[in-house]
Amino acid sequence: MIYLDLFLGFLKVGCFAFGGAYGAIPLIRDVVLSYGWLTDETLTYMIAVSESTPGPIMVNLATYIGSNQAGFLGAVLATLAVVLPSFLIILLVTALLKTALKNKYVQAILRGLKPCVIGIVLATGIYMIFSNCFGKLPALTVNLQAIIISVLLAAAMLTYKHIKKKKLSPIGLIIISACLGIFLF
Repeated sequence: MIYLDLFLGFLKVGCFAFGGAYGAIPLIRDVVLSYGWLTDETLTYMIAVSESTPGPIMVNLATYIGSNQAGFLGAVLATLAVVLPSFLIILLVTALLKTALKNKYVQAILRGLKPCVIGIVLATGIYMIFSNCFGKLPALTVNLQAIIISVLLAAAMLTYKHIKKKKLSPIGLIIISACLGIFLF
C-alpha cells in the first residue's frame, strides 16, 4: 500500500507543481504531511538539504522520502512519479513539433526568423564590445584593457582560421579571454 501511496502522492506533485521547485514546496508539504511521511520540522530540514545537493529539489525530496518510507523501490517509485508528468509532456510537445515542422508555413516562419535572430545576436555582441571598451552614453570612457583583449581575441580568431582552416572553438576563446583578463587586469 505504501508503494501506491508514494506513487500517487508524488504523481500529484509532478502533475500540479507549476512555477518550479519553490512553487511546488507547498504542494509537497501538503502531500507529505497528509500521508504522515515526515513531520513539518523534518520536511523543512529536508528542503534545506535538497536545495544544497545537486539536482532538482522535487526529485531530491521524492527520492529521500521514498527511500525513507519504503527503501530503494520506494525511492524509485516516488522519483518516477514526480518526473513522469514532465517527461510525458515533453514527449507530447516533441511529437507535435515534429509534425508542425513539416508544415510549409511553419518552415517559412522559421526561415524568416533566422536572420532576425542572427541580427539580434550580432547587435548584442557589438553593443557589449562597445559598451565594455568605450563605456555608455553620456560619459564615454576608454577602457584600454578591454580594447586590447577584444583586438587580441579577434586576431586569435582570424589567425586560427587562416592557419587551421576552421573556426576557433568558443571554449578556446573563453580560455584565451580568461588568461588575457588575468594578465591585463
